[in-house]
Amino acid sequence: MTLRLGIAGLAGRMGRLLVAEAERAEAVLIGGVLRPGSSAAGLEGVPVFADLAALAAASDAVVDFTHASAVRGHAAVLRETACAWILGTTGLSAADEQAVAWAAERISVVYAANFSPGVNLVLALAERMAASLPAESYDAEIIEMHHRQKVDAPSGTALALGRRVASGRGTALDAVMQSGRDGHTGPRETGAIGFSAIRGGQVVGEHRLLFAAASEQIELVHRSFDRRVYAAGALRAAHWAHGRPPGLYSMTDVLGM
Repeated sequence: MTLRLGIAGLAGRMGRLLVAEAERAEAVLIGGVLRPGSSAAGLEGVPVFADLAALAAASDAVVDFTHASAVRGHAAVLRETACAWILGTTGLSAADEQAVAWAAERISVVYAANFSPGVNLVLALAERMAASLPAESYDAEIIEMHHRQKVDAPSGTALALGRRVASGRGTALDAVMQSGRDGHTGPRETGAIGFSAIRGGQVVGEHRLLFAAASEQIELVHRSFDRRVYAAGALRAAHWAHGRPPGLYSMTDVLGM
């Protein structure tokens, strides 16, 4: 079934990739909305809507890779529509995530830190490994690197990895997270999940999950070489979410994992 697609953040890096991938994904590009101050240069022929409500009214699904500051406003608008919301914005606060859940009471929402199938497989493996490797013996560390323009750290994908590891160990990430060590920190706490963030160049995304014990070390590594994998995954999610009952879904649901 052909999908009527709307894009929030049309002129952004991901927005432009979604425009390029829409036809390949058997989607009809309805148009999009621009973030304040952005330009639609190079997107000639793509309709620009005055606001998100008008775009949603004409679309079956809106894909949103904008900014965390826009999420609560987008939730309030999209909740009143019949349009699916595919949200890939990272750096959300607890209040932002509550707004996403509130919108999902009325519409289908797929919210993912990363739309890559490979990353979501790594997330599933991370939880299973954490459940099998006791925190008393295996220290968990997450290292991520991204391009120099990325504004949030740790990345959304790194945090998703941390949540899966914490879940596998029967705890909450907030209770065991250690990020940005500096100075005389003392010995590592048993059960902690450590985070390191590296920024530089134009690295699309690299994530490493390390389980380190006294006698062995295990690593899960995922590297992204092309952002198109995120666009293709988001469009796959849009097709899947169209017509679904209201609810908050993840890429795990989309992939049937």
